Amino acid sequence: MSIVVTGKVWKFGDNITTDYMAPSFSQYSDWEEAKKTILHIHPQFPAGHRPGDVIVGGSNFGCGSSRETAPVNLKKLGIGCVVAESFGRIFFRNSITIAFPVLACPGVSAMFEEGDRLELDFDRSLVRNLTRGTERRGNPLPPQLIQIVQSGGLLALLKAEGQAAAR
Repeated sequence: MSIVVTGKVWKFGDNITTDYMAPSFSQYSDWEEAKKTILHIHPQFPAGHRPGDVIVGGSNFGCGSSRETAPVNLKKLGIGCVVAESFGRIFFRNSITIAFPVLACPGVSAMFEEGDRLELDFDRSLVRNLTRGTERRGNPLPPQLIQIVQSGGLLALLKAEGQAAAR
């Protein structure tokens, strides 16, 4: 099962912290209010994003505290994937664990303008700019990480493996 994500690009710069994706000041708000604060550093994003949109980030995307809700919030918004120059380690691992496609792809920021159409072939680590007709390969992921995302997340994979072993 190949994972291919296509969507409109929202661009973010370097050092986007998990605090911007899961702000502490909205942690006790209901979802309808909290979602208005996610990535509020981009003035148009909270009201303008749509399910299926994607994020292109700079270096160290998802740095900061280990807020497990950061990738969960992006997934709940319907963001299809994040492709960035590089990732904060914990954000990257938390994303894979919940089957949220993320890919490090050096040079990706220069490849896209906001509003371009991105296609990510997650399994092949291939990023295409459908608007401009360009493509680039990201850093290949180990097969085990691809399998986690294909399985619907780490818990789903472990459950399936446990059921298979019980047979």
